[in-house]
Amino acid sequence: MNTYKITIIALLAAMAVAGRYAFQFIPNVQPVTALIIICGIILGPLSAMLLAFLTTFLSNMLMGMGVWTVWQIISWSIIGILSGVMSKFLKRVPFAVIVLFAVFSGYLYGLIISLTNYQITGKFWPYYIAGLPFDTSHAIGNAVFIIFLYPIIAHLFSRYAQKRFTVRNTN
Repeated sequence: MNTYKITIIALLAAMAVAGRYAFQFIPNVQPVTALIIICGIILGPLSAMLLAFLTTFLSNMLMGMGVWTVWQIISWSIIGILSGVMSKFLKRVPFAVIVLFAVFSGYLYGLIISLTNYQITGKFWPYYIAGLPFDTSHAIGNAVFIIFLYPIIAHLFSRYAQKRFTVRNTN
């Protein structure tokens, strides 16, 4: 991992933490998942996992740590890995697929976070079903953030993405 890539990840982490803090008044709507998906697509799954860890740890220092922190890291890392794998198998991921994946990720995140309650109380389904409205707002928020952020970030990081895909495709 070179300095340029680390700088991009740090910039995305700062954006994610600031966005999560700025949108904390709207339950489950924050740009974190969208930025992790974008990172996974442009920079790869390992970078998305690193972004998931940094964002969760740093933002939870502001908003509160708890047993859920581990599950947030796990869920956002899985989403980052899936988006990175998706970009590795498809040379160009269609924008509609990215938006649909963002919606799916809102529900996947909620499913994994619901395992926190199962870990503590042994009850999963009541907690998961009660959280579906929050998961829906997360999914819709992800789609909106992807629609607004992906074209901008993809354009800004296009030079790095071209280098990455050129190098990867020649091997």
